[in-house]
Parts: sequence; structure tokens; C-alpha cells
Amino acid sequence: MANIHEIKENIEKVLVGKSEVIDLVLTAMVAGGHVLLEDVPGTGKTVMAKTLAKSVDLKFSRIQFTPDLLPADVTGLNVYNQKSGEFQLKKGPVFGNIVLADEINRATPRTQSSLLECMEEKQVTIDGVTYPLAAPFFVIATENPIETAGTFPLPEAQLDRFLMKLSMGTPSLEEEVAIMNRFLKENPAETIQSVCTEEDILRAGREYKNVFIHKDIISYIANIVEATRKNPNITTGVSPRGSLAMLNAVRSYAYVMGRNYVIPEDVKKLSVPVFAHRISVTAGRHTGSGRNDLIRGIVEQTAVPTEEWDKE
Repeated sequence: MANIHEIKENIEKVLVGKSEVIDLVLTAMVAGGHVLLEDVPGTGKTVMAKTLAKSVDLKFSRIQFTPDLLPADVTGLNVYNQKSGEFQLKKGPVFGNIVLADEINRATPRTQSSLLECMEEKQVTIDGVTYPLAAPFFVIATENPIETAGTFPLPEAQLDRFLMKLSMGTPSLEEEVAIMNRFLKENPAETIQSVCTEEDILRAGREYKNVFIHKDIISYIANIVEATRKNPNITTGVSPRGSLAMLNAVRSYAYVMGRNYVIPEDVKKLSVPVFAHRISVTAGRHTGSGRNDLIRGIVEQTAVPTEEWDKE
């Protein structure tokens, strides 16, 4: 638990005013999920991923997605070695612990799909042979919501693989000044040291599953999910995979927050990041903000249970 807070403090040495986003990114990593960061360039998406990797002393890989990127450029391929007379595997960037898929929507659907097996099953198949990926395996993908020319929107199956979809947001005036002052003499991202080991993250991934969640909160999640399936403005509601994603996310979030039990506010907090990108909506509400508003409205209309949440 202490290591998680040390990671957050380390990242906050570089990123200003992003405490909430950092909590959610750490929540996703502990839960073994993946994060899609959607925001305009220059808001710190890449810095977030690189600082996290340095803080945890994990292998960091970056994939710059472009229209001419091929699946083999992501997963790797077998290369013939003339000296040995055999094919040898040349591993792609997915063979890392923290993988930054930068501007993922610039690649073709075929290349985007090369990440599906990696993200869901933590393995990759090359020429019929399946290779397990290193643990922990955490994908942070980024996309620019403004530039749409030459991009390929992520299909529903791809979006569903992300535990959360987040936005970095623009800083306030005070935060903008603090950022410039912080980078006045040197880049703090170049001087931070790792504060956590690979085993610490793997241990956290086991411990969060011991966080208690009351049966009424499970029903609360189910009621929200059911409401997304009945809403006239939503053509496809949250899937069972989405329900399980929320179950894992709220327990992991409680763990990151230092609690050993889940409260209804955790569900409210995570409803938009976990659910909004998993729904298909009617015309006129297809924007990110439209989806977010629909989920918020459903949560507000769903009765909140009242119990002692740390007890059966």
C-alpha cells in the first residue's frame, strides 16, 4: 500500500494538478487493466506513462502508431538467421511491462487489432506460436479527439479492452504557472528514481482482491448496468465484461485510497471512466461528453444503498 502512495508522489513531482488522474491510472494498473487517455496534444499523456514506468522500475516500450504501421511492428516477427539456419523471434514492443500506444487511432484497424489478444489474454501469437507477456503488463493508449483526418476510430471490441477511458484536462491558471516554474531549470522527469519494484506491483495486484465489497454495492453496480441497457438513448448497454471491470476497478480504487472496503462513492467516481466508453448511443449523443452525461444521469437516478460497508 505504501508503495502505491510513493508512486503517486513521484509522478506528482513531474505532473502538476493531476492527482485524480494519477489515482485512476494507478487503480487500473493495480487491477491489471489498461487505460485510454483521450486529450489534445501537450497535456502530459506521454509524460504520465514514462514517469510511471520510471517510478516502478519496469520495462517501458513506446509504439508510435501511424497509418503504415504493420501488426508485426507491434507484436514482433520471426527473422531468418543465415548463420544458424533457423528462424529467430524478434520481439516487438508489446514485450514490455508498460506499453505506450501513442496516437493509437492513427493506425489501421488491422494493426489496432494486433493489441486485442495482448490486452485481453496477456499473450501474443506469432506464426501460430503463443508467447506469454511479462507481468505486470499495462497498456496506456493515447488519442487526439480533435484531429480526425487520417484516423481510424477504435472499434467497440477494442474500446471494451480498456478498463478506463480518461482525460488529462487542461491546467488552471495557477497550475500553468506552477508547471513553468517546475520546468524552469530542469526537467524533473529526468531526475526521478524508482520507488517500487515489479514484485510490489504484482503483490498489490493480489492484495486488492481481498478488499471487501458489500453485496448491496454489487447489486448497485448491476442496477446501473441494467439501466444502461434500458435507456432509450443507448443502443447497446454495458456488457458483462463491463460489470466485471467495475467490480475490479472499485476494489482496486479502494485499495489505492487506503481502504479495505468499497463504498458507493467509489462506484459513482468510476462510473464515467469505466462505463461511458462501453456504450453505443443514438445519433446526436455520440460525442465523449454525450456518453459521459448519459452515464452520470443514470447514476444520479439509481438508488444508492445505505449500509455499513465494511461489514457483511
